Amino acid sequence: MLLEQHIEELRLELRETIDPVERREIEIELELARAELAVITVEQEGAIDAEPPF
Repeated sequence: MLLEQHIEELRLELRETIDPVERREIEIELELARAELAVITVEQEGAIDAEPPF
């Protein structure tokens, strides 16, 4: 839930930001947070094994 809250806060921050540099930084952080959430979701569903193959 904490990660989902962080994503929501980033989305709100992105809407309010007008500085292009800050906007790009927030977009990158948001993209990383969404990717992390996707990995966690897939791991919980058992669709992938998070352990390395060796």
